[in-house]
Amino acid sequence: MTVKTEAARGTLTYSRMRGMVAILIAFMKQRRMGLNDFIQKIANNSYACKHPEVQSILKISQPQEPELMNANPSPPPSPSQQINLGPSSNPHAKPSDFHFLKVIGKGSFGKVLLARHKAEEVFYAVKVLQKKAILKKKEEKHIMSERNVLLKNVKHPFLVGLHFSFQTADKLYFVLDYINGGELFYHLQRERCFLEPRARFYAAEIASALGYLHSLNIVYRDLKPENILLDSQGHIVLTDFGLCKENIEHNGTTSTFCGTPEYLAPEVLHKQPYDRTVDWWCLGAVLYEMLYGLPPFYSRNTAEMYDNILNKPLQLKPNITNSARHLLEGLLQKDRTKRLGAKDDFMEIKNHVFFSLINWDDLINKKITPPFNPNVSGPSDLRHFDPEFTEEPVPNSIGRSPDSILVTPSVKEAAEAFLGFSYAPPMDSFL
Repeated sequence: MTVKTEAARGTLTYSRMRGMVAILIAFMKQRRMGLNDFIQKIANNSYACKHPEVQSILKISQPQEPELMNANPSPPPSPSQQINLGPSSNPHAKPSDFHFLKVIGKGSFGKVLLARHKAEEVFYAVKVLQKKAILKKKEEKHIMSERNVLLKNVKHPFLVGLHFSFQTADKLYFVLDYINGGELFYHLQRERCFLEPRARFYAAEIASALGYLHSLNIVYRDLKPENILLDSQGHIVLTDFGLCKENIEHNGTTSTFCGTPEYLAPEVLHKQPYDRTVDWWCLGAVLYEMLYGLPPFYSRNTAEMYDNILNKPLQLKPNITNSARHLLEGLLQKDRTKRLGAKDDFMEIKNHVFFSLINWDDLINKKITPPFNPNVSGPSDLRHFDPEFTEEPVPNSIGRSPDSILVTPSVKEAAEAFLGFSYAPPMDSFL
């Protein structure tokens, strides 16, 4: 059986159809593996000034004189004797407090694991990052920014919550809400696209989360389906705050070149100053992908995709409502000063006719029944996680602190770079 195409492409045979499907699967696999997760950015290669008071806080002991020829060298002292991990080091948390059960995600600097706290019998998602990998790519500022943003997320239902954080001499640990409804990308990959009511619901919850971040003068900058999770009931949870930019006042701008290629706004590609409206562009790109199955200007050739973002007019197929079309045209406006949200930020999105069916008070109080229920049976239900992750063995080193570690320049650098990373909630939060 063959299918005739309207264009002069000849006959679409079954084998050609399979080839097209293979290409799409390859695209999804590339996205899922995070190969497009590289961050193309122009970054300052200078470290913050080393203030004398900071140096005095560190109190890092000098390395012992090398006695490598000694046949019976004495064991190195413990990490606590060698390195002060900072004044806010969390003395109440350590890796051995957890049973690390499964790998549920991977990134450039480490893994995310399902873990059960031994004493509390509570399940968490624990993000474990390697300090060396972070420092090698000079990403310590982003990690500390992620930690700062997480501390401000406690009041919003659609942002992942940080319970506490701690560190060892070689690793950082974020103890986060465990969300097991799956990535939005995972569900989009399975279903190809969503019907408009479902896409509207997700877009509304995402917009609410972005609006809250903007109210804290935080620009998210990396909205994409891989960073959007569903909880066990089907509500949105925004995660991964490594590219957030803090202290962006209303009408304030920044200029760092960062993000994920498919979702970069034109002003970012032009290396021009940009503002909060970069998040509304990304919302438009994600909504487009939910409705059509691919990002709006996608090409397998990155250079061509960038040219599309900068120069190609937005093309919308006729299978969406006029209100959806109008919203996409507003969000994916190449001129950021004319983009929906440029004047009154979240209020412009909230009041758009596309969302006229949304009761925003009910939405933020989770009184609207999600259009899709992941139907997870409990914390151990991992059906919505990629088996590529869950079948990977849990490294033994994640669950223990190193008994000893040699003080080297890189270890000293790590100690200074992550001063203040650890966080323990106020004692009254446990009552």
